Amino acid sequence: MRATGEMKNSWASVNVGKTEFWLVRPEKHEKRELAYSVFAVKDIKKTVAGLKKKRIKFLRAERMGADSKVEGPISYSPYGAGAILKDSEGNLLMLWQNAEM
Repeated sequence: MRATGEMKNSWASVNVGKTEFWLVRPEKHEKRELAYSVFAVKDIKKTVAGLKKKRIKFLRAERMGADSKVEGPISYSPYGAGAILKDSEGNLLMLWQNAEM
């Protein structure tokens, strides 16, 4: 699935079996040039806690806008919550939980 409207060239989602992941193009103000993969999760707090127990390190969360908040490595917005980590090759990966509608 691709986004529509002004977001149509910013991201696309792919479903593989029961797993959904997104490909996201960096914003113009970001320092990186490559897209990153986003994995949709049902419970971001539980997923982050489980990965931290396995010694996975997350990047410091940043506010996504004036109406967002940060708790540890998770950034919350009205649209959902995200946490970013690097894989063993240095690629950025994001975990995302959609907001409850």
